[in-house]
Amino acid sequence: MKIEKMKIPFSRYGSYLVISPVHRRGADQTKLYIRHIRGGDEKDSSLFEMEMVRGSETVDYEVDMAPHILTLKATDGSGDLLECCFSSDSTIRIKGQGVGLKLSAVTGAYDYALPFPDSTWEINSFVQERRFRLIPLEGLLKVDAPFEVDKSKHITAWCEPDPTTQILDIAITEYKLVFEKDKSLDLSFSENAAHVENEFKQWKERTLQVPDAFQKGHEMASYITWSCVVKPEGLLKRPAMYMSKNWMTNIWSWDHCFNAMALIEHNPELAWDQYCIFFDQQDKSGALPDFLNDQWALWNCCKPPIHGWTLRWMMERSHYIDEEKLLEVYEPLKRWTNWWFQFRDDDHDGVCQYNHGNDSGWDNSTVFAKGIPVETPDLSAFLIVQMDVLKGIAERLGKTEEAVEWGLRADTTFHKMLDHFWTEKGFYACLSHTHERIEADSLLLYIPLILGERLSEEQRSILVGKLLNNDYFQTDFGFATESVNSHYYREDGYWRGPIWAPSTMLIMDGLSACGQKEVAKKTAEKFCRMANHSGMAENFNALTGEGLRDPAFTWTSSVFLIAGQML
Repeated sequence: MKIEKMKIPFSRYGSYLVISPVHRRGADQTKLYIRHIRGGDEKDSSLFEMEMVRGSETVDYEVDMAPHILTLKATDGSGDLLECCFSSDSTIRIKGQGVGLKLSAVTGAYDYALPFPDSTWEINSFVQERRFRLIPLEGLLKVDAPFEVDKSKHITAWCEPDPTTQILDIAITEYKLVFEKDKSLDLSFSENAAHVENEFKQWKERTLQVPDAFQKGHEMASYITWSCVVKPEGLLKRPAMYMSKNWMTNIWSWDHCFNAMALIEHNPELAWDQYCIFFDQQDKSGALPDFLNDQWALWNCCKPPIHGWTLRWMMERSHYIDEEKLLEVYEPLKRWTNWWFQFRDDDHDGVCQYNHGNDSGWDNSTVFAKGIPVETPDLSAFLIVQMDVLKGIAERLGKTEEAVEWGLRADTTFHKMLDHFWTEKGFYACLSHTHERIEADSLLLYIPLILGERLSEEQRSILVGKLLNNDYFQTDFGFATESVNSHYYREDGYWRGPIWAPSTMLIMDGLSACGQKEVAKKTAEKFCRMANHSGMAENFNALTGEGLRDPAFTWTSSVFLIAGQML
């Protein structure tokens, strides 16, 4: 079956249902599944394996995918096919011509199937904590689900075309407790598909526009960002754009910022939802969780405080963020900032630390190669920007004394940062407590470029000069996250080499802030060209531009759209 190239999951805005192969390591990429992504990436999302059949015989097929319809075409020259669309965010509809569909449930403890008098079947999945109703609209539905002791031994559904018309039409609806017929099923399959097509078209028209040369990437980025939104549920109090519907089925507490940035100009309400979604779950201490999904949040780590930097960027591009919005976010942003100084400065030197690489977002960066905790200049830079932003918000809200305090704290932190990290060769990182210098060739050490004119002209010149030296970070595709000459460099080394969207966005903004707008624009062009060719991958080989890891990532899509608008 020619489906191994289906890197982008088939889904729609608002839905927790997905059709795709399972891309986890060791999985058979030739199998297509209906998946269910509630509960995050620690949970097996496989629900039904899908097979095209004639009677009991399996039929090979290839896949053709558009944003609104997924087509499985028989490869035997018959012209037979199955078409899939989302009639709503809770219902998948599948129509067949000349062939049937076999659904083999991926079952766990206590899962069972139950028939109803209206010819529908309910499959109760304890693993997925959901029920699924199989609804035959045309054709025949036969379910083999022998019950033994306390569960169905196996569950297999055979969806066969009508013997006269050779048409199959079946719907699969998910629900938690009580089944209610989806009103979308009163429409025809083609009407359902047309509705979704129009919805996506409207979304695409509202995304940031890019040059004609990158329209392939624009279509891809638009689809990924649209289809990765899930509806509010559980811990998610707002519509939430997941990082992916492949296997990175969570939101991390800096990833969401880049998605908010790409939405702020043309979809400001959803942008604000993305920005605020972690503040909805903020701990009383001020901390934000590392990641979040509908069912649980992880608190073992966090992510860097880029929220002030993000807010500043968004405010510069939209009047949507008015005094009411600033009042909503001021106290949460204040608590988040204070948390770092209260709980991440163990040696009380006024310079905050990362306790783990995951806290920085650069999980395995070489600045952590000597151990933990680590004090790094990027963290200080983020906090300085955040305090500058808090100063501006306080001024707008009439909190004059707090504004003065934020300004003084930002200045004090900046001077401590320079005393702590700056040398005539640039910034370095050090271990906390001992302040032993860490020899690292990480791009993370250049993030303080976002401070712009706070840095002296000489400091900016040193940082930019070294950054643009082709022997270090710059490649034909952008800036590697580890110097290509470093003995730590790895082509697929996560934060020890590959190009990432967030580091690219931060460096582009830093270059612009330091007066290097043409270099920033050139970096944007490189990133767009790479992503347009290689897809919206989680990260990229810095020397070849090849996409690595998860192939359908939203923050990559968002940075592509932002970068494209710069050109």
